[in-house]
Amino acid sequence: MMSEQKDARRAEVASRLREARKMAGLSQGQVAKLLEMHRPTITEIEAGNRRVSAEELTRFAELYDVTVSWLLAETADQLTTDDPRLQLAARELSKLKPDDLDRLLRLLASMRNSNDGGENPA
Repeated sequence: MMSEQKDARRAEVASRLREARKMAGLSQGQVAKLLEMHRPTITEIEAGNRRVSAEELTRFAELYDVTVSWLLAETADQLTTDDPRLQLAARELSKLKPDDLDRLLRLLASMRNSNDGGENPA
């Protein structure tokens, strides 16, 4: 049972590291270079196959501009206006054509309405 919890925890940390890297707009190769690590090491860490030391976590957090506690999934996974995921979404949205952005906004509105218990459009 204990090893299952450790595996789940490592998978969560790996997922957050991968998410933070993407939010920072960096490739695994760029991260490896910046942290003076081998790219396969980054791949193994993000796959949850390699443990991450406290020193490495601190370096990742500094590079990605997130807290170590967020990387460790100790803080709530809630969206706030300074949430890096919203900043990533904004960057991606800025690349859309105006018509595509309008379509996406309508889709988001319909998703929000259906989640609020409103009627689902048939």
